[in-house]
Amino acid sequence: MTDEVICSILYLTIKINPHTKMTITITKQAAGTLIKRSGGAIFTARFVKKNGEVRDMNARLHVSKYVTGAGRSYNPADYGLIGVFDMQKDAHRMINLKTLLELKLGGLHYVIDQGE
Repeated sequence: MTDEVICSILYLTIKINPHTKMTITITKQAAGTLIKRSGGAIFTARFVKKNGEVRDMNARLHVSKYVTGAGRSYNPADYGLIGVFDMQKDAHRMINLKTLLELKLGGLHYVIDQGE
């Protein structure tokens, strides 16, 4: 199955039973797709920072707070990054898909396959 099909099945599962407690292993690409499709819902990402520290971030997409309208001078996707709003630090941050370890979204716990 492709990552798109897997993401569609997972969203269908969430709509049928939003209280499902399960852990699912997914690829980094599928994790990126899930985050992009979250539609502004709050999610938790666990990843390794540049300094080697493991961090948990509560974040969401589509937040316009602190946005000036100037835009970014680069495309984060070219570097495997996703721009999010960090709810704890009240600031925009980047999540590096290459170092993503876990994702909690829509009541489901995803473990990212590090074998890629």
